[in-house]
Amino acid sequence: MSNRVVLVTGAARGLGAAVARRFLDAGYRVALGDIAVDAAQALARELSSDGSRAFAIRLDVTSKADFEAARDAMLERWGAIDALVNNAGASKIVPVMDITAEQFDQVIDVNLRSVLFGCQVFGQHFATKGAGRIVNIASLAGQNGGSATGAHYAAAKGGALTLTKVFARDLGPLGVTVNAISPGPLDLAIVHETVPAEKLEKIIAGIPVGRLGSATHIADVAVLLASPDAYFTNGACWDINGGLFMR
Repeated sequence: MSNRVVLVTGAARGLGAAVARRFLDAGYRVALGDIAVDAAQALARELSSDGSRAFAIRLDVTSKADFEAARDAMLERWGAIDALVNNAGASKIVPVMDITAEQFDQVIDVNLRSVLFGCQVFGQHFATKGAGRIVNIASLAGQNGGSATGAHYAAAKGGALTLTKVFARDLGPLGVTVNAISPGPLDLAIVHETVPAEKLEKIIAGIPVGRLGSATHIADVAVLLASPDAYFTNGACWDINGGLFMR
């Protein structure tokens, strides 16, 4: 995998940072895309002090032009791109009846427009060269209508799952696979920071395995789906939720 190259969006912290680390461990050269570019640069320096195997790109995932700029920067630096992980996401918990038009648009832009633009820009590049892997980070919320992170977030993640299927169908014949991962609640710092302890205990009690999920395991699955041998997995959604949603 030493010659393979991946872009991870929303890579400055949380799940995105875990995904970036795992790809680096697997031998990839990793571009860390994030609007919080200072934090992304700090992580990139930690992963690769000389910049040979990791570098940061300022990436606003609501902008198609930013995806195009990221693609061009990666090609200029490393001459190739093999995989994209659309991980960037954001939401603010708001009761469904209180969600404003502005709040809805912002969450849809970050969580769904980003998938559209990432798949368009990198899907076209991969199709041109006849090979590529796209992994979209969706969510259990997009499958079961969960509102713990807001109905607008759930709607966006449901849309991400649909876009995964659309792009998988269109790009598959061109050597490009597009798949999704739908995590349940994860053991991440942001979860512990934003969810009150009493509420988090109730969430954990409702998970059949009785624990929060591992971000590293999600990252392992992303690496697996991005591998050259993963050509026969296309348009799939990998459920990793501790048994909260079964089908």
